[in-house]
Order: sequence, then C-alpha cells, then structure tokens
Amino acid sequence: MGRFLLFIISTLLQLLTWAIIANAILSWLIAFDVINLRHPIARQVARFLDAVTAPILRPFQRFIPPIGGIDITPIIALLVIQGVQVYLLPWIFAPIIDRIG
Repeated sequence: MGRFLLFIISTLLQLLTWAIIANAILSWLIAFDVINLRHPIARQVARFLDAVTAPILRPFQRFIPPIGGIDITPIIALLVIQGVQVYLLPWIFAPIIDRIG
C-alpha cells in the first residue's frame, strides 16, 4: 500500500513537471506569435495549463522577480519538484513501506 501511494504521488508530481514545461513552451509560442489565443483550442489549452500550474508557480513569483524580463520561476519550481521526488518522498514513505509494505 505504501509503495502504491508513493507511486501515485510521484506520478502526479511528474505530470505536474510536464505541465510546467508545456506551459513555459506555450508561453514562448504565444509571445513570439506562433500560436494565437484567438483560436479556441489554443485558448482552452492555455487556460488549462495556467489553471494547473498557477497554484505552484504563484508562490515562487511572489518572491522571485523576473530577471531581465525573463520569468525563471518555472525552473525553480521544477528544481523543487525534483528535489521532493528524489529526496523527500522516499524519506517520508520509507517508514510507511517498512510497516505496511
């Protein structure tokens, strides 16, 4: 049971990582006018990615201002997520896995 919970949380964090990467790439494509938000599908994808990633990125954006007009908060958020996946989750779930498997 503990391994299953670890798998689920790790997979959700990995999906969040991919959503942050997709949101960053989409923002660049919008900024360079490759993708136009007047297209309904592009607008829906942008809204979805913003809704998924905004709760993670906003706290970082409060403390880290854009550097030279470039928002580096997705990079910082990705580093934190990777740190949580590699170091924090195994440390938290080790006792649970030892007790219930």
